[in-house]
Amino acid sequence: MRIERSVTSISWIPSEAMTGPMRLPMDLGIGHYDPPPPDRIATEDLEKLRQQDRYRFANHLAAWIDVEGGEINDAGYSGGGYVGSTTAKVGFSVTIPGVSFPVLQDIPKIEGGRVIFKQTAGGRTGAPLPRRIDRPPYVRMTAPTAWTTLSLTITAGGETEIGVAGASPFPRHWIYGVDGELTAKSGLVDFAEWTRIHDHDRSPWHDFDRKILMADVESQIERKLSKTVMSGRPNLIRIEEGSDLIEQGQRGGTIQLILDGMLRVSVDGEEVAELGPGAIVGERAVLEGGTATATVTAMTPVRVAVIPSDALDRSALEEVASGHHREDPVS
Repeated sequence: MRIERSVTSISWIPSEAMTGPMRLPMDLGIGHYDPPPPDRIATEDLEKLRQQDRYRFANHLAAWIDVEGGEINDAGYSGGGYVGSTTAKVGFSVTIPGVSFPVLQDIPKIEGGRVIFKQTAGGRTGAPLPRRIDRPPYVRMTAPTAWTTLSLTITAGGETEIGVAGASPFPRHWIYGVDGELTAKSGLVDFAEWTRIHDHDRSPWHDFDRKILMADVESQIERKLSKTVMSGRPNLIRIEEGSDLIEQGQRGGTIQLILDGMLRVSVDGEEVAELGPGAIVGERAVLEGGTATATVTAMTPVRVAVIPSDALDRSALEEVASGHHREDPVS
């Protein structure tokens, strides 16, 4: 019996991802940001999205195992990598293909009734990107290397486990599980680190990988409300690592949408949750008399959009709160 499973990452550039003067061409419309990928994908969607210029890179780790009599007797890969393009407008439109690097695949590791697969895919954008780097010659014209390293474990019984073993700090990486549903996303995009450090010799193609913070996926209602928040030109603020966005017991009348970074939620000094991009915070204070019921602290540098509490429908905030249960006791 053959069992086939897959995990996929899509790497794309959201509007809040770039910082500093190098975002100017994007803001002027010479380059372009990417719209969010779909919440669910099928394998055939990857090529369609690539042709529509919807992402920069995709890593499709597809694998199979052969099982007879409960024993695994063979295993292999059947996926690969995808590279998108960069469309620039300088009086006319020009599309510059990205540069794809060879897909790296570990030899399938069979142990204890399971097989472990690991695959790296990525490359660099084809458009030139003049930038300073941290070593000689101190200036580069080509874009840094972007990648994800995915892991997939398949058992003889068909159970699966997915993971992200490493990734570049830029762009945003979304992870899709074996059913094609969006299941996780990179918690922090660091454009400055990426442009300064990650040339080809600091990538998996030279035996270097980089651990990455992953965030759970926000709820459907939060994703819907985020479009409303961003369409209203909200106030954008930056929170430094270790600083509190919200303090338990404080009075407040605003809602915050996390655009980038990771935050820790604590109640009476005890951690109860971690939040990442797309999550909405502050809704319980609005619904429960204006007093914050938890402390929310930045685990990394964080960017948030802040809006007045009356900018969102109360029933929508109640739906957000019902799905969180962040301050509820852990059983």
